[in-house]
Amino acid sequence: MPDLNMANLGQFLPLVLIFVVFYFLLIRPQQKKVSSHKQMIEAVRRGDTVVTGGGVIGKVIKVIDETTVQVEIAEGVRVRLVKSTLADVRNKGEAVATTGTKDGAESGAGGEVKKGGLLSRFLK
Repeated sequence: MPDLNMANLGQFLPLVLIFVVFYFLLIRPQQKKVSSHKQMIEAVRRGDTVVTGGGVIGKVIKVIDETTVQVEIAEGVRVRLVKSTLADVRNKGEAVATTGTKDGAESGAGGEVKKGGLLSRFLK
């Protein structure tokens, strides 16, 4: 039977460290994101404004069952959607944010125009 000394155990240390790093940087955040999305989808109710995975914005007219909702995407146009395809749920009191202006800058809540990317916001 081979004897296990510290040199042999030291060979496995990099593999263990890689697994720990992957867990905390990739696996754990993804699990949190999935669970928060699941809670958001379960809380969908009539009157909520939703965004589908394809980017279509509509208003929930009826919750048919625990997996299906009826959404009005235009006046008189209603579609049935599977809840898991919803990307975002915005409550009926929340305004839909603008995606941008002609020059590529986003409009803020007070009407001011924000320029720059994500990195420039952190470096201020």
